[in-house]
Amino acid sequence: MATPNIDTVRSLAEKVSNWGRFGPDDERGTLNLLTPQHVVAASQLVRSGRTISMALPFDDAGPQTGGLGRFNPIHLMIRDGADAIAGTAIRDFYGGVDKHFRGTDDIIIMPLQSGTQWDALGHVVFEDVIYNGYSADQVSSKGAMKGAVTQACNSMVGRGVLLDVARANGVEWLEQGYVINANDLDRAAEMAGVKVGRGDHVFVRTGAIAQARARDDWGDYAGGPAAGLGLGSVEWIADRQIVAMATDTWGFEVRPNETPDVAQPLHLILIAHMGLWVGEIFDLEPIADDCAADGVYEFMFCGPPLPFTRAVGSPLNPMAIK
Repeated sequence: MATPNIDTVRSLAEKVSNWGRFGPDDERGTLNLLTPQHVVAASQLVRSGRTISMALPFDDAGPQTGGLGRFNPIHLMIRDGADAIAGTAIRDFYGGVDKHFRGTDDIIIMPLQSGTQWDALGHVVFEDVIYNGYSADQVSSKGAMKGAVTQACNSMVGRGVLLDVARANGVEWLEQGYVINANDLDRAAEMAGVKVGRGDHVFVRTGAIAQARARDDWGDYAGGPAAGLGLGSVEWIADRQIVAMATDTWGFEVRPNETPDVAQPLHLILIAHMGLWVGEIFDLEPIADDCAADGVYEFMFCGPPLPFTRAVGSPLNPMAIK
Protein backbone atom coordinates (compact mmCIF):
# COMPACT_ATOMS: atom_id res chain seq x y z
CA MET A 1 0.00 0.00 0.00
CA ALA A 2 1.41 3.39 -1.01
CA THR A 3 2.35 5.85 1.69
CA PRO A 4 -0.24 8.65 1.95
CA ASN A 5 1.02 12.05 0.83
CA ILE A 6 -0.15 15.53 -0.05
CA ASP A 7 -2.06 14.18 -3.03
CA THR A 8 -4.00 11.88 -0.68
CA VAL A 9 -4.80 14.88 1.50
CA ARG A 10 -5.98 16.95 -1.46
CA SER A 11 -8.16 14.12 -2.72
CA LEU A 12 -9.82 13.51 0.64
CA ALA A 13 -10.26 17.23 1.24
CA GLU A 14 -12.06 17.63 -2.07
CA LYS A 15 -14.22 14.58 -1.40
CA VAL A 16 -15.52 15.77 1.98
CA SER A 17 -15.39 19.54 1.40
CA ASN A 18 -18.32 21.63 2.61
CA TRP A 19 -17.23 24.75 0.73
CA GLY A 20 -20.37 26.41 -0.60
CA ARG A 21 -22.69 23.80 0.93
CA PHE A 22 -24.07 26.28 3.47
CA GLY A 23 -23.71 29.34 1.26
CA PRO A 24 -20.83 31.36 -0.20
CA ASP A 25 -20.50 33.50 2.95
CA ASP A 26 -20.62 30.68 5.50
CA GLU A 27 -18.21 30.75 8.45
CA ARG A 28 -19.91 28.17 10.69
CA GLY A 29 -19.17 24.94 8.85
CA THR A 30 -20.58 21.86 10.52
CA LEU A 31 -22.40 23.96 13.12
CA ASN A 32 -25.01 24.39 10.39
CA LEU A 33 -25.92 20.73 10.91
CA LEU A 34 -27.18 21.42 14.43
CA THR A 35 -30.88 22.30 14.72
CA PRO A 36 -33.09 23.37 17.63
CA GLN A 37 -34.70 19.95 17.37
CA HIS A 38 -31.33 18.34 18.10
CA VAL A 39 -31.00 20.43 21.26
CA VAL A 40 -34.50 19.51 22.43
CA ALA A 41 -33.80 15.83 21.81
CA ALA A 42 -30.52 16.08 23.73
CA SER A 43 -32.32 17.56 26.73
CA GLN A 44 -34.31 14.33 26.97
CA LEU A 45 -31.08 12.46 27.72
CA VAL A 46 -30.83 14.11 31.14
CA ARG A 47 -32.00 11.62 33.76
CA SER A 48 -30.06 12.11 37.00
CA GLY A 49 -28.84 15.68 36.61
CA ARG A 50 -25.21 14.64 37.08
CA THR A 51 -22.80 17.19 35.63
CA ILE A 52 -19.30 16.16 34.56
CA SER A 53 -16.60 18.55 33.40
CA MET A 54 -14.28 17.57 30.55
CA ALA A 55 -11.75 20.37 31.18
CA LEU A 56 -8.25 20.23 32.53
CA PRO A 57 -7.45 22.85 35.18
CA PHE A 58 -6.07 26.04 33.64
CA ASP A 59 -2.85 26.48 35.60
CA ASP A 60 0.93 26.27 35.43
CA ALA A 61 0.83 22.49 35.87
CA GLY A 62 -0.73 22.01 32.43
CA PRO A 63 0.65 19.99 29.53
CA GLN A 64 2.38 22.69 27.48
CA THR A 65 6.16 22.77 27.17
CA GLY A 66 6.63 25.87 25.03
CA GLY A 67 6.32 24.20 21.63
CA LEU A 68 4.65 26.31 18.93
CA GLY A 69 4.91 29.22 21.37
CA ARG A 70 2.28 27.70 23.64
CA PHE A 71 2.86 27.87 27.36
CA ASN A 72 0.72 26.99 30.35
CA PRO A 73 -1.59 29.64 31.81
CA ILE A 74 0.05 32.21 34.09
CA HIS A 75 -2.16 33.34 36.96
CA LEU A 76 -1.29 36.63 38.67
CA MET A 77 -2.97 38.55 41.48
CA ILE A 78 -3.53 42.28 40.94
CA ARG A 79 -4.75 42.70 44.51
CA ASP A 80 -4.48 40.00 47.17
CA GLY A 81 -5.54 39.61 50.77
CA ALA A 82 -2.28 41.02 52.11
CA ASP A 83 -2.96 44.23 50.16
CA ALA A 84 -6.37 44.44 51.82
CA ILE A 85 -4.90 43.96 55.29
CA ALA A 86 -2.14 46.49 54.65
CA GLY A 87 -4.63 48.99 53.33
CA THR A 88 -3.10 49.30 49.88
CA ALA A 89 -6.18 47.75 48.29
CA ILE A 90 -8.59 50.31 49.77
CA ARG A 91 -7.96 53.11 47.29
CA ASP A 92 -8.85 52.66 43.62
CA PHE A 93 -10.82 49.46 44.14
CA TYR A 94 -13.72 50.19 41.78
CA GLY A 95 -12.53 53.77 41.77
CA GLY A 96 -13.35 54.77 45.33
CA VAL A 97 -12.11 54.87 48.92
CA ASP A 98 -13.85 52.67 51.48
CA LYS A 99 -12.23 51.28 54.61
CA HIS A 100 -14.94 48.63 54.90
CA PHE A 101 -15.09 47.27 51.38
CA ARG A 102 -11.92 45.64 50.13
CA GLY A 103 -11.36 42.90 47.61
CA THR A 104 -9.03 40.84 45.50
CA ASP A 105 -8.53 40.72 41.73
CA ASP A 106 -6.50 38.60 39.35
CA ILE A 107 -5.53 38.15 35.71
CA ILE A 108 -4.65 35.26 33.43
CA ILE A 109 -2.01 35.31 30.69
CA MET A 110 -2.33 32.37 28.30
CA PRO A 111 -2.37 31.26 24.68
CA LEU A 112 -6.02 30.55 23.94
CA GLN A 113 -5.12 27.03 22.84
CA SER A 114 -2.91 26.01 25.76
CA GLY A 115 -5.52 23.87 27.52
CA THR A 116 -8.92 22.33 26.81
CA GLN A 117 -9.95 24.20 23.67
CA TRP A 118 -11.78 24.46 20.38
CA ASP A 119 -10.03 25.23 17.10
CA ALA A 120 -11.93 27.84 15.10
CA LEU A 121 -12.31 27.47 11.34
CA GLY A 122 -9.84 30.31 10.79
CA HIS A 123 -7.15 28.37 12.67
CA VAL A 124 -5.87 26.26 9.77
CA VAL A 125 -4.50 27.50 6.44
CA PHE A 126 -4.29 25.02 3.56
CA GLU A 127 -2.63 26.26 0.39
CA ASP A 128 -3.30 29.92 1.17
CA VAL A 129 -6.97 29.57 2.12
CA ILE A 130 -9.09 28.85 5.19
CA TYR A 131 -12.52 27.20 5.37
CA ASN A 132 -14.98 28.00 2.58
CA GLY A 133 -12.22 29.31 0.35
CA TYR A 134 -11.55 32.58 2.15
CA SER A 135 -8.05 33.94 1.60
CA ALA A 136 -5.75 33.33 4.54
CA ASP A 137 -5.12 37.06 4.82
CA GLN A 138 -8.63 37.32 6.23
CA VAL A 139 -6.85 36.31 9.44
CA SER A 140 -4.60 39.32 10.01
CA SER A 141 -2.57 40.74 12.87
CA LYS A 142 -5.89 42.03 14.22
CA GLY A 143 -7.36 38.53 14.27
CA ALA A 144 -9.86 36.55 12.24
CA MET A 145 -12.14 38.61 10.06
CA LYS A 146 -13.50 35.29 8.79
CA GLY A 147 -13.74 31.97 10.62
CA ALA A 148 -13.49 33.38 14.15
CA VAL A 149 -14.28 31.29 17.19
CA THR A 150 -17.24 33.54 18.03
CA GLN A 151 -19.15 31.80 15.24
CA ALA A 152 -19.73 28.99 17.74
CA CYS A 153 -20.64 31.01 20.82
CA ASN A 154 -24.38 30.45 20.42
CA SER A 155 -23.93 26.76 19.61
CA MET A 156 -22.11 23.69 20.93
CA VAL A 157 -25.14 22.43 22.82
CA GLY A 158 -26.71 19.10 21.93
CA ARG A 159 -26.17 15.37 22.06
CA GLY A 160 -22.75 14.22 23.18
CA VAL A 161 -21.40 10.75 22.50
CA LEU A 162 -18.29 9.22 24.03
CA LEU A 163 -16.38 6.76 21.86
CA ASP A 164 -13.95 5.13 24.28
CA VAL A 165 -11.58 3.58 21.76
CA ALA A 166 -9.07 2.57 24.44
CA ARG A 167 -11.67 0.68 26.51
CA ALA A 168 -13.18 -0.87 23.38
CA ASN A 169 -9.70 -2.19 22.56
CA GLY A 170 -9.35 -3.63 26.06
CA VAL A 171 -6.51 -1.33 27.17
CA GLU A 172 -6.10 1.52 29.64
CA TRP A 173 -4.62 3.69 26.92
CA LEU A 174 -3.66 3.29 23.29
CA GLU A 175 -0.02 3.07 22.41
CA GLN A 176 1.66 6.15 20.97
CA GLY A 177 1.33 6.18 17.19
CA TYR A 178 -1.83 4.04 17.18
CA VAL A 179 -3.96 5.03 14.16
CA ILE A 180 -7.69 5.27 14.90
CA ASN A 181 -9.63 4.36 11.80
CA ALA A 182 -13.29 3.77 10.94
CA ASN A 183 -13.24 0.24 12.34
CA ASP A 184 -12.02 1.54 15.70
CA LEU A 185 -14.80 4.11 15.83
CA ASP A 186 -17.40 1.49 14.88
CA ARG A 187 -16.09 -0.86 17.56
CA ALA A 188 -16.28 1.84 20.22
CA ALA A 189 -19.80 2.79 19.14
CA GLU A 190 -20.87 -0.85 19.27
CA MET A 191 -19.44 -1.27 22.77
CA ALA A 192 -21.26 1.90 23.82
CA GLY A 193 -24.54 0.84 22.21
CA VAL A 194 -24.83 4.16 20.36
CA LYS A 195 -25.35 5.27 16.81
CA VAL A 196 -23.53 8.44 15.81
CA GLY A 197 -25.44 10.76 13.52
CA ARG A 198 -26.23 14.26 12.34
CA GLY A 199 -25.95 16.98 14.94
CA ASP A 200 -23.80 15.00 17.39
CA HIS A 201 -20.75 16.13 19.33
CA VAL A 202 -18.34 13.19 19.42
CA PHE A 203 -15.57 12.66 21.97
CA VAL A 204 -12.84 10.12 21.26
CA ARG A 205 -10.90 8.77 24.23
CA THR A 206 -7.40 7.41 23.68
CA GLY A 207 -6.42 7.36 27.37
CA ALA A 208 -3.51 9.76 26.82
CA ILE A 209 -4.34 11.82 29.90
CA ALA A 210 -4.73 8.67 32.02
CA GLN A 211 -1.27 7.61 30.87
CA ALA A 212 0.24 10.99 31.79
CA ARG A 213 -1.35 10.82 35.24
CA ALA A 214 -0.16 7.26 35.78
CA ARG A 215 3.43 8.31 35.22
CA ASP A 216 2.86 11.65 37.02
CA ASP A 217 4.52 13.47 34.13
CA TRP A 218 3.18 15.11 30.99
CA GLY A 219 6.36 14.01 29.20
CA ASP A 220 5.98 14.55 25.46
CA TYR A 221 2.18 14.80 25.58
CA ALA A 222 2.38 18.25 23.97
CA GLY A 223 3.55 17.70 20.43
CA GLY A 224 5.08 14.24 20.84
CA PRO A 225 4.04 10.84 19.48
CA ALA A 226 0.40 10.06 20.22
CA ALA A 227 -2.47 7.82 19.31
CA GLY A 228 -5.03 9.70 17.26
CA LEU A 229 -7.42 9.82 14.37
CA GLY A 230 -6.08 8.73 11.02
CA LEU A 231 -6.93 9.35 7.39
CA GLY A 232 -9.11 6.23 7.49
CA SER A 233 -11.54 8.03 9.78
CA VAL A 234 -12.24 10.99 7.49
CA GLU A 235 -15.10 9.54 5.45
CA TRP A 236 -16.63 7.99 8.60
CA ILE A 237 -16.77 11.48 10.13
CA ALA A 238 -18.15 13.08 6.95
CA ASP A 239 -20.84 10.43 6.45
CA ARG A 240 -22.24 10.94 9.97
CA GLN A 241 -22.53 14.72 9.62
CA ILE A 242 -21.39 15.44 13.15
CA VAL A 243 -21.11 18.98 14.50
CA ALA A 244 -17.85 18.72 16.43
CA MET A 245 -15.24 16.18 17.46
CA ALA A 246 -12.73 16.32 20.30
CA THR A 247 -10.06 14.06 21.76
CA ASP A 248 -8.01 13.81 24.93
CA THR A 249 -4.77 14.38 23.02
CA TRP A 250 -2.73 17.49 22.27
CA GLY A 251 -3.12 17.33 18.50
CA PHE A 252 -6.30 15.33 17.75
CA GLU A 253 -4.74 13.21 15.02
CA VAL A 254 -2.16 10.46 15.14
CA ARG A 255 1.44 11.53 15.62
CA PRO A 256 3.78 10.93 13.88
CA ASN A 257 1.42 11.85 11.07
CA GLU A 258 0.70 9.36 8.32
CA THR A 259 1.92 11.78 5.66
CA PRO A 260 5.68 12.34 5.76
CA ASP A 261 5.44 15.33 3.41
CA VAL A 262 2.73 17.32 5.24
CA ALA A 263 2.02 17.91 8.93
CA GLN A 264 -1.36 17.50 10.61
CA PRO A 265 -3.22 16.34 7.46
CA LEU A 266 -6.54 15.85 9.25
CA HIS A 267 -6.54 19.46 10.34
CA LEU A 268 -6.19 20.45 6.69
CA ILE A 269 -9.02 18.17 5.62
CA LEU A 270 -11.44 18.45 8.53
CA ILE A 271 -11.07 22.11 9.51
CA ALA A 272 -10.03 23.88 6.31
CA HIS A 273 -12.32 21.89 3.99
CA MET A 274 -15.03 20.10 5.95
CA GLY A 275 -15.46 22.97 8.39
CA LEU A 276 -15.53 20.58 11.34
CA TRP A 277 -15.08 22.05 14.81
CA VAL A 278 -12.13 20.23 16.38
CA GLY A 279 -11.40 20.09 20.10
CA GLU A 280 -8.19 19.08 21.83
CA ILE A 281 -6.89 18.39 25.35
CA PHE A 282 -10.33 17.38 26.66
CA ASP A 283 -10.08 15.47 29.93
CA LEU A 284 -12.29 12.48 29.12
CA GLU A 285 -11.35 10.38 32.16
CA PRO A 286 -14.25 11.43 34.45
CA ILE A 287 -16.92 11.00 31.77
CA ALA A 288 -15.36 7.70 30.63
CA ASP A 289 -15.50 6.31 34.17
CA ASP A 290 -19.10 7.45 34.53
CA CYS A 291 -20.15 5.94 31.21
CA ALA A 292 -18.45 2.65 32.02
CA ALA A 293 -20.21 2.54 35.40
CA ASP A 294 -23.76 3.05 34.13
CA GLY A 295 -23.34 1.78 30.56
CA VAL A 296 -24.73 5.02 29.10
CA TYR A 297 -22.41 6.67 26.59
CA GLU A 298 -24.69 9.48 25.41
CA PHE A 299 -25.54 12.67 27.26
CA MET A 300 -26.48 16.28 26.84
CA PHE A 301 -23.41 18.34 26.02
CA CYS A 302 -22.81 22.04 26.56
CA GLY A 303 -19.45 23.53 25.58
CA PRO A 304 -19.45 26.82 23.66
CA PRO A 305 -16.19 28.74 23.33
CA LEU A 306 -15.62 32.00 25.17
CA PRO A 307 -16.54 35.03 23.03
CA PHE A 308 -13.07 36.33 22.32
CA THR A 309 -13.51 38.71 19.39
CA ARG A 310 -11.64 37.62 16.23
CA ALA A 311 -9.90 34.71 18.02
CA VAL A 312 -8.99 31.50 16.19
CA GLY A 313 -9.31 29.30 19.28
CA SER A 314 -10.80 29.37 22.74
CA PRO A 315 -10.56 27.63 26.09
CA LEU A 316 -13.77 26.27 27.58
CA ASN A 317 -15.21 24.17 30.37
CA PRO A 318 -17.15 21.51 28.43
CA MET A 319 -19.90 19.80 30.39
CA ALA A 320 -21.63 16.45 30.07
CA ILE A 321 -25.08 16.32 31.71
CA LYS A 322 -26.55 12.87 32.37
